[in-house]
Amino acid sequence: MTSETTADTAADKATRPVAPRPTGVRATERALAPDLARGLMLLFIAMSNTAFHLWNSDYGPSGWQPVNGNWLDHTVQFAMIVGLDLRIYPLFAFLFGYGMMQLYLRQTASGTSERKAAALLRKRSLWMIVIGLTHAGLLMAGDIVGYYGLLSLALGWLFLRRGDRALKWWIWISLTVTVAAAAQPVVTAALQGELGSLGDAGADAGSEAYGAGEGSWLTAAGTRMTTAFFLVGMAAPLVLVTGGGFIFLLGFWAARRRILEEPGKHLKLLRVTAIVGIAVGWLGGLPAALAHVGALDVSPDAESDTGALMALRDVTGSAAGLGYVALVALFVHWWTRRRQQQRDKSTTVATAITAISAVGKRSLSCYLTHSLLFAPILAAWGLGLGEHLTSATMVLFALGVWLVTVAGAYALEIRGKRGPAETLLRRLMYGKWT
Repeated sequence: MTSETTADTAADKATRPVAPRPTGVRATERALAPDLARGLMLLFIAMSNTAFHLWNSDYGPSGWQPVNGNWLDHTVQFAMIVGLDLRIYPLFAFLFGYGMMQLYLRQTASGTSERKAAALLRKRSLWMIVIGLTHAGLLMAGDIVGYYGLLSLALGWLFLRRGDRALKWWIWISLTVTVAAAAQPVVTAALQGELGSLGDAGADAGSEAYGAGEGSWLTAAGTRMTTAFFLVGMAAPLVLVTGGGFIFLLGFWAARRRILEEPGKHLKLLRVTAIVGIAVGWLGGLPAALAHVGALDVSPDAESDTGALMALRDVTGSAAGLGYVALVALFVHWWTRRRQQQRDKSTTVATAITAISAVGKRSLSCYLTHSLLFAPILAAWGLGLGEHLTSATMVLFALGVWLVTVAGAYALEIRGKRGPAETLLRRLMYGKWT
């Protein structure tokens, strides 16, 4: 080979286009609505999880909320059943699917092939399963990171690269299957005249699956891992089979239309979703809340985890979750326009919004921080404070924990730093060169 040929080859290599390396989301690419919704979602998750740490309380037939306490505690329990229980996890699922599709679209727009972008997200899902199971083993039985990691792995593989028409068809199919699966036992029992006996009030309270009342951390860890493997190995596949992934796929569909990035273009859809979704969700939880505080006389079986009232709460929960997302998007649209028109010069509100959005940007770190503050302080194997708290005081504790994460996230935001869990996940996904 002559020196001239070698020079030509080197020049060829220098001018040859290099395949772009996948990179993460940059700060300037982020939209306010998804981050603000995630930040608020973490407050709701912290509040919703409070009942499972009150390990010395007496629980009702559903095993979700305590039945003891004064009028203030019962007010909190009522509000939880109507507005939070089984309503926040659909919100999380929608935002998770939305963020996943956002990341995929950013990767392909920057020149990454569809195959490589999908592979990157599969890698992310696998690492989330690992992080979730580790989190459950150490601190929190009801971890949702591993659960949604498995759902995202399956649904991403099946639907991430499908066209809009196929995606819409599968959303409707999944929604139909979900409603049918929830309604079938209720309808069957009603036709047989046994609606009141549907369910099992004698089942173990759901709070026992968290192991918060165990005096030994090791024993509690065994309980937590059993619950975690059930969620990832059985509950998540069951959700896929019974069509429960439709809310996740709705996140895919909404992200393709940039509904949360550009709420001003979708105001009618957002208004209808907010009004109808929240109304359906709250009305669906109202009978169970009334029964819980003794204002509605139903059999204990009907209130149980497999009873008719729980089925009604479950099937209407997704509507409330979507309604909450839509409400946040409408607020962001109103707030953005107000700021642009300089009608509101309040720095306090702007700082609060920035701080809550900072939590949303670091949602994984803040979610894990909840457990770091909850478990050692509340569990019997730790300081045992959960023995002495009630529903009302527990909510105040959850609010305090969330505010700690808000302060920490805002401090990182000011310094332009990511959360530690996000930094780790990016390193695992993209490698050292990002």
